[in-house]
Amino acid sequence: MRSLLFAVLVLFSLPGIANDNEQRIRQLEEKLRCLVCQNQTLADSNAELAGDLRKQVRDQVAAGRSDEEIIGYLVQRYGDFVLYEPPFKATTALLWVGPFLLFAAAVGFLIVAVRRRRNAPQETALVPDEKRLVERVLGPAPPAQGPPGQAPPAGDAR
Repeated sequence: MRSLLFAVLVLFSLPGIANDNEQRIRQLEEKLRCLVCQNQTLADSNAELAGDLRKQVRDQVAAGRSDEEIIGYLVQRYGDFVLYEPPFKATTALLWVGPFLLFAAAVGFLIVAVRRRRNAPQETALVPDEKRLVERVLGPAPPAQGPPGQAPPAGDAR
């Protein structure tokens, strides 16, 4: 009777252990980046390499390794890039600071462009001598035309 009770308890406790491992594996896969897709976690990726990495994670969880050991193994093998949120250190500083530097450069460029445009000299109208010179070089200006269907202004002899 005791052995039957023990067997029943063991059978009912196994799904809980399996669910804990599945949840742990899912959390590990969320922390790791697909090396092919680069913008997806292992859990979200359908790439063949992501499947291989998910299998490695499952095998290591089944072997009883801790989360830190599994992540350490993958980082040692693939570098910090395998982490979906890589640590801030000298080799990843540009990854963390780069977007802010790019944004600051864009804002600086915009400020410079606006100031140059604001400080640009205004165009002045041509004086009569300059108008005659332009007409002599380019020819007379074409007559000003109004909206379609409207007669040209009176007194325009061209």
